[in-house]
Parts: sequence; structure tokens; C-alpha cells
Amino acid sequence: MSMLRLIAATALLGGCTLADRPVPPQAAVSTPTEWRTPPGGSTAPIAVDWWRSYGDPVMTALVERALANNPNIEIAAARVRAAEATERQARAQLLPTLNATAGAAYARSLTAFGVGNDSESFQPQLQAAWQVDLFGRLNDLVGAARQQYLASAAARDATALSVAAATAGTYISLRALDDRLKVAKETLASRTDALRYARSRADAGYTSQLELSQAQAEYEATAQIVPQVERAIVAQENALSVLVGDNPRAIARGVALTQLAVPPVPDGLPSTLLRRRPDIAQAEYQLAATDRNLAAARKAFLPDLQLTGSAGAVVVAGLGDPISLFSLGGSVLAPLFDGGRAEAGADAAAATRDQAAFAYRAAALTAFQEVEDSLVRLDRLTAEETHVRAQRDALVQTLRHATNRYLAGYSPYLEQLDAQRGLLAAELSLIQIESDRLNASVTLFRAMGGGWSGVTP
Repeated sequence: MSMLRLIAATALLGGCTLADRPVPPQAAVSTPTEWRTPPGGSTAPIAVDWWRSYGDPVMTALVERALANNPNIEIAAARVRAAEATERQARAQLLPTLNATAGAAYARSLTAFGVGNDSESFQPQLQAAWQVDLFGRLNDLVGAARQQYLASAAARDATALSVAAATAGTYISLRALDDRLKVAKETLASRTDALRYARSRADAGYTSQLELSQAQAEYEATAQIVPQVERAIVAQENALSVLVGDNPRAIARGVALTQLAVPPVPDGLPSTLLRRRPDIAQAEYQLAATDRNLAAARKAFLPDLQLTGSAGAVVVAGLGDPISLFSLGGSVLAPLFDGGRAEAGADAAAATRDQAAFAYRAAALTAFQEVEDSLVRLDRLTAEETHVRAQRDALVQTLRHATNRYLAGYSPYLEQLDAQRGLLAAELSLIQIESDRLNASVTLFRAMGGGWSGVTP
């Protein structure tokens, strides 16, 4: 009966909790009804292996190698295992503990008659203890550990998505550099012919040294592009090597930049985006974890009930049967004064929860921005590419006419020089726009969640 009275008295103290602390209203997320930039053309669902839709087996192999070998993904996976172990550790606190002890003693004492007496004893014992979770504080801690585990799994998936997008984007940029190098070398070859022709005319006295100097300067301006691009190619190959988990090395090539397909825009509304991105899921799980930690901190003002028990025996040499021993007990720890420690802990937990709430809002706003930026970038780059391609075609004709006029002696070399410069700039701009458009598509896949469908611990 005394144990029942102890439990009843503990329960009566259960009203000594802090008032509930809701999430600040400023942390609420307002979801747009539609995208500011409507997706142009056809849309399609996102496949989990979206990188295959670009039509380059080499890029596909690189992305899959990165997903299998990238060290950042391995670090994230190890964090998942650590969080899972922490959850199991928190869940174990709900269960009683059982320990076994054993003690042995050998002693010599002096009797009243001055005779020494040797004795031996052995005492095995089982000890049990259980912290009764009367008010659910331990269960709240278990829930917080569970949410942190799910958050770590979502963080792992977010890391994998980022690595896949980075690998695809880096490969696309590498193919663009290959095309820039090709254009630079082709232009350098034409500049070599022009320089040779200008030198022969200057040596024959048909033109001044000015024309030769102009041809020489244009040749050098083009020649310096080649080592610049070659240096950038090596750096890009090194970056790709690290992404796939290798030492810096040469990277195999697949299809040309112009043959890479631009997949359809992923479908989906803003209302579905919050469930399609692993980084937002991570922020949501972390918010839920801080909520449970806050609930546990509020219950620190409540009493704790500890039940203990032990059973064992004492075996003494020279005596008969062992003597059995046992004990049962319970204790209540009711906080009365701790100098404000529990209240400070609850305040800290509430502030951490508020941080997580604003972090979730920030993650959602960033997600909406990334999708909007990618949509408008993809749309405007497509329009820009049309104009740059038309400019390039016009400059090809301009250079042809300028060259014919120069060779016929109807115009100075400056006209041909201007046409050559304009054509080189247009060709390099076209390559850059093609690369930017493909990279904008990759960024859009990542911003839309990359086919992620939920945490898979």
C-alpha cells in the first residue's frame, strides 16, 4: 500500500508544468498557387535516374559512380547509422536495467578466547532498476531521437541529389570546354593562314607593316585562348574525378555537347514541392525533433519515480544453507529549487525549436526561389540561343564577304579582322548558352527534388 501511495503522490505533482510554447506565427510557410514562370512546352514526371534522360551513357556512368563512391555520401550514410544507434539508445531508457554482481571475502578475526578464526563468504546478487515514465518525458526523448534519425536519412538523400547534379553539371561544363577548345584551334588555324598571307603581302610590298601587325596581334589573341581552355579542362576533369571518388585523372567523353538532349521540364506545382525535396524533409524532421525535446524539457519540472529491487544470497563457509536476501524500493525525486536550471533548459529548448521553425521556412523559400530561377533561366536561355545562333550564321556570311573583298583588293584588312572577331565571339557565346541551358535543366531537376519520394532509412 505504501508503494501505491507513493505513486499517487507523484501523480498529484504532475500539474507543475510550464505553459505551452507555440511556434512563432512569423515562421509559417505560405505556398504559392502556381509558378511565376509557367513551364514552357511539354512536362513530364521526374524519374529517379533523371540523368539518363540527357542521352549520354558516359555521363550516366559518371553519375552512378559518384553515387556509389563519393565520400560526402559515405559521410552522410555514417551519420544515419549514428542517428539510428542514438535512437536505440534513447529507446532503451524506457526499459528496466538488470545487473549481476558477485562478491567474495576471506577474513581472519580474533575470538574472545584469543584464537584466530578464518572465514570465507560469497554473495551473488541481481539488481534491477526502472525509471517509470509517468509523464512521458522519456518517450518524448525517444520521439526526438527518431525524428533526428529521419532527418539524417533525408540529409543523406539530399547529399546524394546534390552530388548527382554536381556530377552531371560538371560533365556538361567539360563538354562545353571541349567545344571551346575546338573552336579556338579552328580559329587559330585560320588566323595562321591570315598571318602567312599578310606577311607575304608585306614582304612583296603590296601592303604596309600595319596590316601585318594587325594580323600578328589577332593571331596572338587567339593563341592565348588555347592554353586557357586547356587549363580549365584539366581542372574540370580533376573536379569530376573527385566527385566520383577517384584521384585526379583524365575523363572519358561521350556524345558532343550539341547532341545532349534537354529533357522536358519536370511537372509539379508549388504545393507539391514541399514533399518532393529531401532538404525540406530534413528541416521538417528537425523541427519535429525540437518539438519533442521542448516537451521533454517542460516535463523536467515533474517528479521522477525510480523503482529498484535486488535479490541474492550469502554463502558462508562452515554454515548450512545459503541465506537469501532481497529488497524492493521506490524513490521520488521532485524538483523544488534548482536555481532556474530547468526553466533555462526549457527556454533553450524553445529557442532551438524556434530556430528549427525558421530554418524550415527558409528552406521552403529557398526551394521556391531555386525552382523559379531555373524555370526562367531555362526559358530565357532558349530564346537567347535562337538569337545568338542567328547572329553566328550572319557573321559567317559577313566573314565570307569580307574575305572575298579583301582578297580582291576592294576593302582593307580591318573589315575581315572585325568579322573574324565577331564570329569567334558569337561561336563561344553559343557554346556557353548551350552549356548554360543544359546546366539550367540539371539545376531544375535538383530544385524539383530529383524524383525523391521519401526517406528510406
